[in-house]
Parts: sequence; C-alpha cells; structure tokens
Amino acid sequence: MLCEAVCGVIVEGDSVRGDPDDPFSEGHICPKAAAIPDVMRDPDRIREPQRKDGSKVSWDAALDEAGAKLAAIQRKYGRNSIGLYLGNPSVHSYSAMLAIPLFTRALGTRSRFSATSVDQLPAMLAALEMFGHQLLMPVPDVDRTRFFLMLGANPLASNGSLMTAGGISRRLKGLRDRGGKLVVVDPRRTETAAIADQHLAIRPGADAFLLLAILHVLFEENRVKARFTEGLPALREAVREFTPQLAAGKTGIAADAIRALAHEFSDAPAAVAYGRVGACTQEFGALTQWLVIALNAVTGNLDREGGFMLTTPAADVVSLANRTGDRGHFGVWKSRVRGLPEFGSELPAATMAEEIDTPGDGQIRALITFAGNPVLSTPNGARLDRALEGLEYMVSIDLYRNETTRHADLILPTSFGFERDHYDAVFYLLSVRNAARYAKALVPPPPGVRGDFEVLLDLALALKRHGGGRKGTSLTLRIARLTGEKRLLDLLLRFGPHKLSLRKLEKSPHGIDLGPLQPGRLGKVLLAPDIFLRDLNRLRRSSRNGGLVLIGRRALRSNNSWMHNSLRLVKGPPGCTLMIHPDDAAARGLSAGSRARVRSRVGAVEVPIAITTDVGPGVVSLPHGWGHVRDGTALSVASANAGASLNDLTDEQSVDALSGNAAFNGVPVEVERLA
Repeated sequence: MLCEAVCGVIVEGDSVRGDPDDPFSEGHICPKAAAIPDVMRDPDRIREPQRKDGSKVSWDAALDEAGAKLAAIQRKYGRNSIGLYLGNPSVHSYSAMLAIPLFTRALGTRSRFSATSVDQLPAMLAALEMFGHQLLMPVPDVDRTRFFLMLGANPLASNGSLMTAGGISRRLKGLRDRGGKLVVVDPRRTETAAIADQHLAIRPGADAFLLLAILHVLFEENRVKARFTEGLPALREAVREFTPQLAAGKTGIAADAIRALAHEFSDAPAAVAYGRVGACTQEFGALTQWLVIALNAVTGNLDREGGFMLTTPAADVVSLANRTGDRGHFGVWKSRVRGLPEFGSELPAATMAEEIDTPGDGQIRALITFAGNPVLSTPNGARLDRALEGLEYMVSIDLYRNETTRHADLILPTSFGFERDHYDAVFYLLSVRNAARYAKALVPPPPGVRGDFEVLLDLALALKRHGGGRKGTSLTLRIARLTGEKRLLDLLLRFGPHKLSLRKLEKSPHGIDLGPLQPGRLGKVLLAPDIFLRDLNRLRRSSRNGGLVLIGRRALRSNNSWMHNSLRLVKGPPGCTLMIHPDDAAARGLSAGSRARVRSRVGAVEVPIAITTDVGPGVVSLPHGWGHVRDGTALSVASANAGASLNDLTDEQSVDALSGNAAFNGVPVEVERLA
C-alpha cells in the first residue's frame, strides 16, 4: 500500500497498528503506515477533477476534454508526441499494475518514462542479461543466511527495497542470534550500518571495484564453488587485473580488509550479497548489480538456501510473461536527443526534460503523469520544471497539486489507503518468504474520487473515441473494463503455482504463509554477458577528481517525495539537512545549524548544516524528496519543513552510460558558508 515491506495492519478508526497475527510481518509497523489516515483526510488532497486554475470539473467533461486534446496532438505531431511518466506509487496498486499495460498499449507512444530509471533499472538489466527475464531478481534469504553483505542499502530506513522483508530489524537480529554476521558497505554510517558487525566506508560509486577485487581473490585462491558455470572462464579473465591493491586506491578500503571480506564470505556456511539504491543510482550501477549476482554465483550461494533466491509468488506475473514471450528487452530503440537506450519500452527519466524542451520531429508536446512527481524525483528537476511550462497539454492522475502536477491542465484524483482493496502484486515477487494477503477496502472513497483501474482505462477509451492512440485496442479495453481488476487478480491467483483465489484469501485476512524460498527456480545463468564485459573498459578509464561529492539518503519518516503533509511525520528538527564531515566543515567555516549554499553544475540550494562523522571526508549527504516550494509558492501545509530538493543539484547528464539509469550518487558539488 505504501512501501515494499507489505506489513499487515489492524485499523480501528484513525488508529493503525501492526497485525501480530500476520505470519509474514508479525506485527511490524513503521511511522508511515500509522500516518495513512493523515493522507486520506489531508485538506490539501484533491477530491474531484480539477483544472490548472483550481476550478472543479465533472468526470465526464474532464475525460472527454483530455481524450480530445491528446488525440488532436497525436494527429498533428504523431503518437510519440505524448509522453507518459509512471511514478513509484503505481507499483503499490494492483489495479494500476493491471491497467497500465492496457493503457500504454492503447496510447501507443514510445515516449515513456518511469521511476524505474531513477531506481532499480541496473538490477533489472542484470536479471534480463543473466537470467533471461527482467523481473527474475533474486532476493536475500535473510532468514537462513549466515553472512549478509549489503552494498548501498539501508533497510532499517527503507524497510527493505527489492527485498520485501516486513520486520527487517527482527530478521537481522535473528541473523546475529544464530551466529551470523552483517557487513554494510556504504559511504555513510547509516542506521543499518550502525547496528552492523562491520561498516566499510566506501567512496561513492566505487562498489564495482570492491566486488571485482573480491572475485579476484576468490579466483586467485581457488575458492570458487560455482554451480552455474556458463561464462566462468570469461569472468575469471575479466577480474584478473582488479587486485585488492588496485581496489584499495579506488574505494578507500584497505587491501587486507578486502581480502578478509572475500575469505569470510567464501567460508560462511551460507552467504548472500545484496546491493540496492546506492549500488544502482551511480555511474557504474549496472556493472555493480552484475557483480553482486556473480559473487553469489561463484561462491555457490545463488539459488541456494541462505543465499540469493527467487520467490514463488501466488500471482506469478513472471510465468505469465514467459508464456506470452514478454520477458523484456533492452536497446531496441534509443532516445531522440541523446541516444540513450530504452529498457522494457521505457526511456531513461534523465532524458525526459530534453525530450520536451528540444525542438524537432518527435518532440514531446503533451504529457500524462500517473502517481509521480518527477520535478522532485528525477535529476535536474529545475530544468524539467521549466520544460513542463512549454507543454501544449498535460494531464496528471494524482492525489495532490504538487511540484509536477501544478503544471497540469487537468488533475484526475484516485482513491488511496483504506479506501481501496489491496494485494501486493509486485512485491510478493521480491519477498524474503513466500506469502499472500488480500485486504478489502474499509471505507468508501470520497464521492469525486475514482479507482486507478477505472481512471486509466476510461482515459484510454476517451482517447480512442476521439481517434487517438494505437489502432485495434478498443475492444480489449472495453472487455477489461467490464471484467474489472478484482476478477483479473482472481484469475492470476487461480492459475498461479499455489492455486489460490480471492475467496480463499478473503477467508484469511491476516494473510497466508506459503513457506520459505525454494531452490531450483533458476534455469540457465550467464555469468559473463558481453555488455558487462565491454563496460569494464569504461570502469578502467574512470578517475575521481578531488573535492566534495554528494550522495542522497532515506529517512524512516519520509516516503520519497510525499508523506511530508503528515505533520506527525515532519514535526521536530528539520529533516532536510546537509551532512558534512567535521574536517570539511572547518575548512569552509561552517558550524552546526548554520546555513550553506550547495552548488553543482546544474543549480544551487541553501540548506542547514549537520556536522557528523557519519560521512567521511569528501562526502556530503542530502535527503531525497524535499523542496516543496516552487516560484516562491508553498505547495503543502508542511511548508515550514519544505526543505530543498536534492534534484536541483543532480545532473541529468550524469547517468550510468550502460543502462541509462540516473547517477544520483557521487555528484561533484561545492559548499560555501552563507553570511
């Protein structure tokens, strides 16, 4: 409903608490779940269709206008002249997940973007190249491992990411109780690093060098125990030059510590390596995710209890995609301006602003956003903010007028929280234990609000009525609209590996435990795909200049670029501060609580200073998702805690050149004291 942890909750009026009878989360809850009622009753929430000037409009009139305007633009400029951006909340709505493929096919545009390319695209690319499907992403079997190596992950703040693990703190305690070890590799001493057995402070963006050096040691000392061997000689040759001594100079981690880490990982009865946001959103994110899987594979920990394993979800969309042949694809076409590759029919979000503001054939003239705020969540948000002003038309499906949707000619509001039924169609694919739970809606949505499935399909049908979109999709849209999302979900469950149904799940409101992860889910594994071997040349040429570099961070009370309207979550000390090491602060005359200007190639922000040894010299950290003031106008009741946007500093030109994913971490910046 909110995040990847899929925790069960008990709701009594405005009180939300963890469900102790949920067999997966066992009563765990975080502050964001308790604040769901805050969003539902938020006075800033949009409760009926709204025009840019704030005036209300009926649903019939809004849909007809949007369909007519979008169809006219496609007739004039071509199908690709309409852009589509899908935000992170879409994956927390099973009805959206079922409607989006139908909607995008009907729209017929190649100008598609989503939060994928500012997050986990490198992990999906590694899955596609190594396992043959973009959603075959293994997860750590945290409940049975004995050695857990985390790179760029902070699950105590995120509650797990590409690792659905309700109650992760309990699971990590279980690791320690059975004599296991947790090692965190991160430029910052995060909340998770603080409770780890060992924290290795790595230089931002150097994870690939560390992993290559670990693999070098394993091959050099004949410690390889690979069960998957296709490409093993090529992998051995690829890591030969990446010695611990070389990696020490690149990572800031001593060569002896790298060798010791390789030995401990190799010797553990069961071990797992796992890389997340910090390992993805960097210059070599795809290489890093490839090497994470390779390390698990060559130590015999891939597809093994306690290692890196695949789930057996009740609604198995991967098996469905395999039957239809839709396993994903990469680089079939490229973006118009910069030539970055598509992935799964989406272009990198870092190209969106230039595709809007650069004239020429194929220029985006209209935009549809669904549950997304890319002005705050994609690199160089200030440029995108300016680009949106030049659109001929824009429609946003969203709860709020925010930094992005303020540009929309129409905002179409959808239901949220306990107003709709819920099944985690995506995140049971990434669960550390197989489980399933279906929750019925508890209250009706406001009268002017509609469901995701209904809005997306009705907008597509309105476009088709006015002659827009792809031909031959109207009948499919009408059949799906009549069938409804609940029936489609029921069919997925019935044809899934556990032969469940909505009726069975409704009889088990606390959820059903479907057992631990099982080995044998992987088939052919390519250990050394050519695209990664070629990209090592780019890594060899890389060098780090002196000066400060910027990294992001997550907070337990913050959910990407929203939830900041919940006053219970933003009260207290400012959440948006720049962490800086004492030595770097002293060199710039900065004191705790003072304000500083942070400047990058693309822009500057002013933020309060937090001096701490949690970041090393040369590294500063600013949280993601803040900056709720545009053109001097506050866009939320929490404007006193508006903060500054990290993405007014990140650079849309800085991407992982292989995958196209945004490289948020390691951005060169200057910090100066404000008078």
